[in-house]
Amino acid sequence: MSNITELYDAILTGNHKKAVEITDTALKGGQDPKELVDKYMIPAMDEVGRRFEANEYFVPELLIAARAMKGALNLVRPLLLAQKVAPAGRVVIGTVKGDLHDIGKNLVAAMLEGGGFEIIDLGVDVSAEKFVAAIKEKGANVVCLSALLTTTMPGMKDIIKAIETAGARKQVKVMVGGAPVTKQYADQIGADGFSDNASGAVTEARRLLGVG
Repeated sequence: MSNITELYDAILTGNHKKAVEITDTALKGGQDPKELVDKYMIPAMDEVGRRFEANEYFVPELLIAARAMKGALNLVRPLLLAQKVAPAGRVVIGTVKGDLHDIGKNLVAAMLEGGGFEIIDLGVDVSAEKFVAAIKEKGANVVCLSALLTTTMPGMKDIIKAIETAGARKQVKVMVGGAPVTKQYADQIGADGFSDNASGAVTEARRLLGVG
């Protein structure tokens, strides 16, 4: 039987197979699923984020760690739902209309999920109407808008306006990011938060919601 404390290292090193095996064994042995998330999975992904910001980890390491975490989380999530354990927040995320880039968006989604957030990923080329519908249907309290092209950046402002028009602006905190996006631009269009990397997005989401 694998030592449960090894789950942290398995996620940190991106060992998907081991992370899943340890989680499966622990759950079958009666381990509390929320404790697995809070004591091992979230701290491991926080450390991944710290290493990324310190240039000790790069995108490949981030991706394999996120994959290992996701594998373990897939086993835990149904049990958390059964226990009615609330996520840190419910996040609607997508790349704005006209933009088909998804690597940055996927990284942010993976890191947020690893940080205890529930993710509703709308994919790429997402219209303002789809964002608004998802916010209302899923009861989201954070929306993350991604753009990698300067030509699609104005779409972020349009989406914020659409959320306001739909009467949902008080319900959600809006975060924006992507290669051409700056803090100044985020402030200019009325976003609540900004991050230029996936790890920072987790910190920013927690700050905006006042959690963890």
